[in-house]
Amino acid sequence: MRIATLAAVLAIVALPVGCGKEQPTGESRSQPVELLLYCGAGLRPVADELIRVFDSAHNTRIVADYAGSEVLLAKMKLIRKGDLYMPGDKYYVDQAAQAKMVLSQTPVCYFVPAILVQKGNPKNIQSLRDLTRPGLKIGFGDPQACAIGKETRQILDKNHIYWPDIEKNVAFQSLTVNELGLQIQAKALDAVIVWDAIAKYYQDSGTEIAIPAPMNVISTVDIAVLSFTQNRSLAEQFARFAASEQGRAILIKHHYTVELPD
Repeated sequence: MRIATLAAVLAIVALPVGCGKEQPTGESRSQPVELLLYCGAGLRPVADELIRVFDSAHNTRIVADYAGSEVLLAKMKLIRKGDLYMPGDKYYVDQAAQAKMVLSQTPVCYFVPAILVQKGNPKNIQSLRDLTRPGLKIGFGDPQACAIGKETRQILDKNHIYWPDIEKNVAFQSLTVNELGLQIQAKALDAVIVWDAIAKYYQDSGTEIAIPAPMNVISTVDIAVLSFTQNRSLAEQFARFAASEQGRAILIKHHYTVELPD
C-alpha cells in the first residue's frame, strides 16, 4: 500500500495547479481570483457547497484537490503551491505547520469514527471486537494515505485489538474514506470504519453502528492558510467563512459534527 500511496502522490503532482499572483480584491476585479484548496476526501460533500457559496459572494474560483490527507501533505511538500489545507485530522495541519507551511489554522468541525455495515446489519456486528470474528470481510483506510486509516489504528490500539488478530479479515485498505463507503454500497465488504458524516451519506445502502465514546478517538478538523499563498486575504476570508455560523449551518446540513462530543 505504501507503493500505491507513493504512486498516487507522484501522479497528482504531475497535474497542473492554479494560483497566480496576488490580485486586487475590490469590486473592480473582473476576473475571479483562483485559490487552491487541498481538502481531505471525506470533506468533499460539504466542501463543495462551502466553495459554491463563497465563490458566488467573493468573485473567487476555489479549485479543490480532494485526496487522502497524507497524500495531500506529501504533495504540498513537493510542489510548494496552494492557498488552503483542510485534511481529515488536525494532526496533518500540525505536521504542515512544523514544516513551515502554515500561516494560521482554524477549527471547523469534528469527525467521529463509526462502523458502517451492510443495510440491516445481516452479520450482526455490534462492536469493534466483532470485527475480529472469523469469516468477515472488512475494510480500513490506509494509515499511510488518509486520516481515517491513522485514526482506525489508534482506535484498535485503544481497545487492545491487535493487528494480527484482525488482519485476516481486512480485505481492502483504501486511499480515501469515501472508497470505504463505496465498498459497502457495492456490497463488497461486510463492515468498514468511516467518519460519522460519511456513514450518513451511505445510509441508503448501509447501517451505522456507533462506537461508544470511551472506546472512540475523535478527530478535530482544522483549515489552514498556507504560507505560500499569493492571496492571503481571500484565503483567510474562506477559512473564517468555513468556521462561521453560516459555514456551520452548511456543515450541519451535510451531517458533520460541529460541537465536540462528550
